[in-house]
Amino acid sequence: MVTLGARQRAALAAICDTFAPGDGAAVPPASVLGAVDVAAALAAGLPRAADRRRLSTLLALWDTRLAGLALGTGPRRFSALDAATREAALLRLGESSSERGRVMFQALRGLALSSYFLAPGPTGSSPVWAAIGYPGPPGPRADASRPPLAPLDPTSGTTFDCDVVVVGSGAGGGTAAGVLAGAGLDVVVLERGGYYDDADFDGGELSGLSRLYARGPTVTAEGQVALVAGSCLGGGTVVNWTTSLRTPPRVREEWAALGAKQFDQPEFSDALDAVSRRLAVNSAHSVPSARDAVLERGLDALGWHVDALPRNVTGCDTGVECGRCGSGCRLGAKQSVTKTWLADAAAHGARLVVHVDVRRIDVRAGRALGVQGSTRGGHRVTVRARAVVVAAGAIETPALLRRSGLANPNIGRYLRLHPATAVWGVYDEPIRPWEGGPQTRYSAEHSDLDGSGHGVIYETGPGNPAALQGFLNWRGAAAHLAGMRDLAHTAGVGVITRDRDCGEVRVGRDGEPIPRYRLSEHDAAHLGAGVEGAARIIEAAGARRIYSAHQSGPSYEPGRRGSHEDFVAACRSAGYGPGRCAIAALHIMGTARMGDSPDTSATDPDGATWDLPNVVVADGSCFPTSPGVNPMISIEATAYMNAQRLAARLAVS
Repeated sequence: MVTLGARQRAALAAICDTFAPGDGAAVPPASVLGAVDVAAALAAGLPRAADRRRLSTLLALWDTRLAGLALGTGPRRFSALDAATREAALLRLGESSSERGRVMFQALRGLALSSYFLAPGPTGSSPVWAAIGYPGPPGPRADASRPPLAPLDPTSGTTFDCDVVVVGSGAGGGTAAGVLAGAGLDVVVLERGGYYDDADFDGGELSGLSRLYARGPTVTAEGQVALVAGSCLGGGTVVNWTTSLRTPPRVREEWAALGAKQFDQPEFSDALDAVSRRLAVNSAHSVPSARDAVLERGLDALGWHVDALPRNVTGCDTGVECGRCGSGCRLGAKQSVTKTWLADAAAHGARLVVHVDVRRIDVRAGRALGVQGSTRGGHRVTVRARAVVVAAGAIETPALLRRSGLANPNIGRYLRLHPATAVWGVYDEPIRPWEGGPQTRYSAEHSDLDGSGHGVIYETGPGNPAALQGFLNWRGAAAHLAGMRDLAHTAGVGVITRDRDCGEVRVGRDGEPIPRYRLSEHDAAHLGAGVEGAARIIEAAGARRIYSAHQSGPSYEPGRRGSHEDFVAACRSAGYGPGRCAIAALHIMGTARMGDSPDTSATDPDGATWDLPNVVVADGSCFPTSPGVNPMISIEATAYMNAQRLAARLAVS
């Protein structure tokens, strides 16, 4: 653990107050709201000691004359500069020709501004929220049902014996556990995060981020793509936006051609059907939010494809509650795996265990014997099992396999991220992006931009201030605050790219995963085409101002200032390299892909690793390529299929 000293905290406070100085009146600066404490806690939670040390070193050097020379302010300490000079120094860093400088700027900007909008302030209700029209978190519901599951949380050294140990409890692991336990097998599920349910959710971004999401890696090694992943019992299904699209037929054909032939056969169709039934997927809760209404209006005006999105919810209000879906559903309407597959597993006797970090698979004579992990208190947890299901997500799954000595060269390769950005429109009408169904409309108008099925889809997404600011640029404190004051009238169109090309996950000397991913020219061109298309949708919907997530600040006001053509030229000039434009990945896939040869895949058509036949992967890591649509249903169907195959093998062994 790296603890910030007084000098480093002072530097962090100066950085936060430069990005968010308030307005000198009703809106206070970051340091007054407690944002520095939030930022320090976020930094302390980074999983890699190397990342914590780098930030600590940067803050130790920040307020020195040497740093002043690097920032272009001369041999002067940052603390000695006036506010305008500090701001100019940060803007130069953000526009630097140096990739490293731009990435550093974005890291500091993200830490400072997310902390600013996360911080509840001394009263528990930030005056910044009031200034931008945001109502703040509603708190837990008094009528919420009590958590129905009773997972174990070991506080001492513990050993379990079972048939199958499942590592990870998200879309893949939760589904696999339900199927395996339902087949009569003794199952133990190990989850690194904790268990939270309806009564625990308060609708707050800070509590949601600190309890329900992975602390890292938060960005790819190059700094180009931010990474967002769930980390709690139920994983991403607890915090995702309930979009329930099936694997497209063209993608199924592609996956089958790469060696896992069942993807294009009735077996996978049956799995998709079973998952859709268990999750109660329906279109009855797809009432458009204000965000989706303007998306649909723009698409209709252009004559482009638009359709309703199916969702895995029951009794959803499609209103105020839905906008806070990313911090857990207070109504219990979201049919996460905790409500479905894990509940099934527990009903069949499976033991659910939380706060256990699995570090390796025990291997002897070419077979897995179980796993080793540790609790938050450092106590060892040993699970002896006939088979191991790995479903820790496409970042952690390959890291676990590598730490355990598996040598297939394809483990960690073929990382896909569905790189996503947003274009923003400011409307005269109220939008309140933190309300309404998370995603109820989408467009596949540009889903095939190259004739091979690679392109983009357009969707909206709910946004609370800390999350939304991550997709906004920072052109100075006053301009940023003005943009946030417009937030209640702002709606974004998300651009989700089906990436053709890929990255990889390596493992550092400390055993932690290092995701490496740089957009290829092909995929960057598709992302750029999506940005241009999103701007056309927003203009057709009647926005009065349109801007992108590029740090250089491309924007225009239809009929008043600039044009779509000017905007497109500015976006193309800025580009999509690291630090140029806010890009995030909410869909993390690949890295242990299925196929029919160890030369081209990490797992066989059963999802079993080529190295160890009784280790089965059952999460988004299995995907041979990216699906191009929100992947939850595809992950659960793949896990369902792989778990059924494993259960059949264990029944005769």
